[in-house]
Amino acid sequence: MKRNKIVFYIATGILTAIMFFSVFNYVTKYDMIAGFFEHFGYPTYLVYPLAIAKILGLVAVWGNFSNWLKEWAYAGFFFDTLLAFFAHYLTDGNGYTFALLALTATLVSYFFEKKTRISLHS
Repeated sequence: MKRNKIVFYIATGILTAIMFFSVFNYVTKYDMIAGFFEHFGYPTYLVYPLAIAKILGLVAVWGNFSNWLKEWAYAGFFFDTLLAFFAHYLTDGNGYTFALLALTATLVSYFFEKKTRISLHS
């Protein structure tokens, strides 16, 4: 169980760092991010709502509010990172490493959070 918790905290820490970096760029470098969104074919009006959703998702993942809310936060991170990966990969063919790391961290965090939660209740 201790190994599961360590893996969960490392993966969730990586996910958190990537999401905070993303939010920081969304807020401080809006024009650059809006240019990326346009290049990828996404509407630019999503930049600020996506930043807010990422912050709320991290609160849901780290907080102990409800399992239902946590599941939806992980689903949001999964789709966000999956779409980011394919947007980078299909448009440029490069720059997708960060998105792949975020997708991997999301999946590892999710599955090890479930393992940790199940072992705590059994």
